[in-house]
Amino acid sequence: MNTVFTPQDLEQLEARGISVAKAEEQLEYFRTGFPALDIVAAASTKDGILAPTKKEQDEYIRIWEEYLAEGHKILKFVPASGAASRMFKNLFQYLEDGEETAFIQEFLTHIDDFAFGDQLAGKSGQDAVRFLLEDMHYGDLPKGLLLFHKYKDGPRTPALEHMVEGALYAASNGMVHLHFTVSHQHLPLFRQHIADHLQAFETKYGVRFDISFSEQLPSTDTLAANPDGTPFRDKNGKLLFRPGGHGALIENLNAQDADVIFVKNIDNVVPDRLKKDTVRYKQILAGVLVAEQKRVFARLQDPTISDEERERLNRPIRVCGVVKNTGEPGGGPFLVRDADGTISRQILESSQIADPALMAQATHFNPVDLVCATRDVNGKPFHLPDYVDPQTGFISQKSKDGKELLALELPGLWNGAMAKWNTLFVEVPVSTFNPVKTVNDLLRLQHQG
Repeated sequence: MNTVFTPQDLEQLEARGISVAKAEEQLEYFRTGFPALDIVAAASTKDGILAPTKKEQDEYIRIWEEYLAEGHKILKFVPASGAASRMFKNLFQYLEDGEETAFIQEFLTHIDDFAFGDQLAGKSGQDAVRFLLEDMHYGDLPKGLLLFHKYKDGPRTPALEHMVEGALYAASNGMVHLHFTVSHQHLPLFRQHIADHLQAFETKYGVRFDISFSEQLPSTDTLAANPDGTPFRDKNGKLLFRPGGHGALIENLNAQDADVIFVKNIDNVVPDRLKKDTVRYKQILAGVLVAEQKRVFARLQDPTISDEERERLNRPIRVCGVVKNTGEPGGGPFLVRDADGTISRQILESSQIADPALMAQATHFNPVDLVCATRDVNGKPFHLPDYVDPQTGFISQKSKDGKELLALELPGLWNGAMAKWNTLFVEVPVSTFNPVKTVNDLLRLQHQG
């Protein structure tokens, strides 16, 4: 069904770099939905997940260290555009109603234990919370710029912890390449924050940092729709666009120039005393990737290879760390039957799985712990948008100005946006997964220095 777009609509689309055909495609998804995936089973250590022995782990680390010594360009890619407002949902509620729930009592009782606690000295109750959220702007800053961990030489933000991680497992030729995806309004703050600490960190870790930033492209925004699938318009009659979710970052990832790329969420960091496991398993994942790439490249150069096998192997490669399911939210590793009948390994979100029994089978989940190889056998970068499965987006219900609307999420970065990559799952310990979803998560032992 063709939508009649007004001249004003066309101007809006053009300003974002969105074609009419792309807008039509998005609206069609609202009308028809997304096809169900043919899920074969949850991946497990018996089928689909590697669980290397201590000897194998050590060999993978050796392979990685050897690869680093060859001078390849390594990059850490950190999605960091989200605001931290959801972290403080309970605190905002406390300012509104004054009710000291168990959550609020825990926060106020342990206020000195937070890395930002010194700045709240002498304040208590709602005064302390208001100062944190409003005067310190924690209510609208991104997670990457919040004080997470205490140290003798001063507290650190997640952005700084990622710099340290990069120095410990991703330095090549004495250089650490680190890329943050950030929102437009926070870019100057990130730049200044890094500049304030750069020299001290380079001296402390004996490396140089090359730190870059990018913003989510406006062309990856998606149209909102009315419940009947027609374009949603705001009170001024304009089309409403929404960010397409983290899947839009495949364009940002595609723009990076590196031989191996680590991908990890901004809030999954720990203090130095707990970094040993993180570093070891990052090296293991990277070693698995390098070993797999060497195997694939050797096969691709074999003159006996069939065209079908060549097409299947000549793709980007990713190795996903997966941890045993402990009840934390996160996409799970599954085996999926593709249209051509082959079985592929996929990270799926709960919204993609209609059968609760399949969810119950899941023994592991993905904490967004990826190592990627995005060049072909000739060293040429793959065009990553070619390997997205557009049929794996999902639709959610939202509202605007008191009106219901449907929002379209693009295939997630580590879900459908990488659906056509060649994928390996590797079991990693839960100690490598320490996200911060609420402010009180910073009181967990894993985040206390």
